[in-house]
Amino acid sequence: MKVLKQIYINNISFYILIGLIVLSVFGNYFSIVYTIAVILFYFFTAAIFIDLLMLFTNKTGITSKRIVPEKLSNGDKNTISIEIKNNYGIYISIKIIDEIPIIFQKRNFEINSKIKSGETKLFKYNLTPKERGEYNFGITNIYAKASIGLFSKRYKLNHNQTAKVYPSFIQMRKYELLAITHNKTSLGIKRTRRIGNRTEFEQIKEYVKGDDFRTINWRATARKNQLMVNQYQEEKAQEIYNIIDLSRTMKMPFNQMRLIDYAINTSLVLSNTSLIKEDKAGIITFSNTIHSIKKAERRNLTMKNILELLYKENTNFNEADFEKLYITIKRNITQRSLLFLYTNFEGFTSLKRQINILRKINKSHLLVVVFFENYEISNIARQKASTIEDIYISTTAETNIFEKNKIVKELRKYGILSILTKPENITVNTINKYLEIKDSGLI
Repeated sequence: MKVLKQIYINNISFYILIGLIVLSVFGNYFSIVYTIAVILFYFFTAAIFIDLLMLFTNKTGITSKRIVPEKLSNGDKNTISIEIKNNYGIYISIKIIDEIPIIFQKRNFEINSKIKSGETKLFKYNLTPKERGEYNFGITNIYAKASIGLFSKRYKLNHNQTAKVYPSFIQMRKYELLAITHNKTSLGIKRTRRIGNRTEFEQIKEYVKGDDFRTINWRATARKNQLMVNQYQEEKAQEIYNIIDLSRTMKMPFNQMRLIDYAINTSLVLSNTSLIKEDKAGIITFSNTIHSIKKAERRNLTMKNILELLYKENTNFNEADFEKLYITIKRNITQRSLLFLYTNFEGFTSLKRQINILRKINKSHLLVVVFFENYEISNIARQKASTIEDIYISTTAETNIFEKNKIVKELRKYGILSILTKPENITVNTINKYLEIKDSGLI
């Protein structure tokens, strides 16, 4: 019975078999047709026997190993590999149907190929998860077919594997490499120059175009007979906090990813960038209560601890309590720090309820409010209206855009920095703002 469960009749075999049965039944009326049918029947029976013999004499004709990374990166392409070895003494065709996690909803996933005898072949495919958490892979179903091709033998391999999807560490590594090489423009990160002096003198160097004229060292210039400037060290070991709102407003999805995941991915990248710049990185998450606090530090395990902390965080259906956030900041962050607050104000009224608390936070620290532009609404506003319903929808969309810009102006009025960004551009825009603040000496 076990062998029978592994046998799969291919379509062509089924049609040939039905045709031969029909010819055999009705061929009695035509002796020549009957003779041909009998010959073909015996030939087909022999082919069946040979095909089954080639497929089932080797119990381990196919061996396979699915290679899944221990950690998958959220929002990025992750490569999954299936290594297959042909232990048959013949050339075979295979069809691979891998049971990928249900969340991807890929119901037509299939790989077809051919493998020589004794050959080991590696097959790769990409998965792009949109949520953090555990992803369960099922069985790798491999259908092997010999050269005759009448039947296929099914192999059920690689039973149940689990991989965890973490915040985007692939994106983090990409920006880390750029931060080290200083080649940031390829990802849209702007080159900025210092516009203020640092308190700690580093060296005297030759003037290059773009250096601040106020740093010219006239004595050194006179001695060298060419322009020389003082170079100052960038201030380091400053505390950089990523504060993430986990309330219901961050549940909104864009491009199948929630706003919370965009914020978490950016927090991971910014934390790593700040550590490379020799600053300290910390995390605060909150909604109606404070979920987690990680004091800003710069140690060997800092990024690992931040990654594990962000992996577990999730949104809820509660309203954000900014007053509790203010109290937590006041108690736990004692020195002036740079705070990036990731939230989402959908309307001007929602900002007005929190503006006094944000002003209090900004008095003791440098606060940057990062919130999201709804680009789908922007697209609607740009569409030409032809009916009364279209006019109503377009007007509503334009009102939303106006409110978002009004929020930016209101924050600016009270000296609070802000970033209004499309979700897909949040990382680049936030890194740019961090570098701009560092180079301008605001913190």
